[in-house]
Amino acid sequence: MVSKTTGIQGKGTQVKTLTLLALWDLGGAKTEVKKSDLTKRVTRTKEKAKDYQVVFEELQQTGAIAIATKNRVAKISLTDKGLQILGDGLKSQDFEFAGQQIGTPVANALVKWIRQIDTVGISQANCEKTSNQSAKDAIASYDEFKSVVLEVYDKLNYEYNFNHLVPIYRIRRAVGDRLSRTQFNDWLLEMQADDILQLQGGTVEDNAPDKIEDSITTVLDGLRCYAKLLKV
Repeated sequence: MVSKTTGIQGKGTQVKTLTLLALWDLGGAKTEVKKSDLTKRVTRTKEKAKDYQVVFEELQQTGAIAIATKNRVAKISLTDKGLQILGDGLKSQDFEFAGQQIGTPVANALVKWIRQIDTVGISQANCEKTSNQSAKDAIASYDEFKSVVLEVYDKLNYEYNFNHLVPIYRIRRAVGDRLSRTQFNDWLLEMQADDILQLQGGTVEDNAPDKIEDSITTVLDGLRCYAKLLKV
């Protein structure tokens, strides 16, 4: 494999990008890699290990890599800045290969990098989609909250035959993350103040701590575990 930039002495962005790619492929973003292993990986025909010393030094100076010596063994790791430089280098229009062939390790590393980008991209897209959906479904007013809670109450009461004593933790979990826990508490207590629901004590089945936590505790009345519909 021949790089478009033929100067090894720290002058070629291409050489630095390929060095960072090799370090990343060897796991340098997560752990330290022996300098000798990285050197063997990047050294090509007619090149010597010492040719890359300047490359390592310049990458270290820019903060792309960190070099440490432990038990007389030099080890290199890839920094967050190095990952950014690697990504920018691979996306650069100047990054290309001369000739007709490239080494298998480099080709495999590039494929691995592309797959990693796709995975991250899909993950980010899903997160954005979830975030946008949550924002779209967020409960923004007390009136909307009342409507949602009453719908959930009726559904749970019918499906699980709660005999009009619906566990508050089930209502909270059915409403989900469409509003904060504090807002849920405040508005549910407001529904009690408006004589729509009566919040009753007792305890949940199996006394599960998470179910008790998802109930409501007030200063005056203590733990309230059930909601009973008074009127619509």
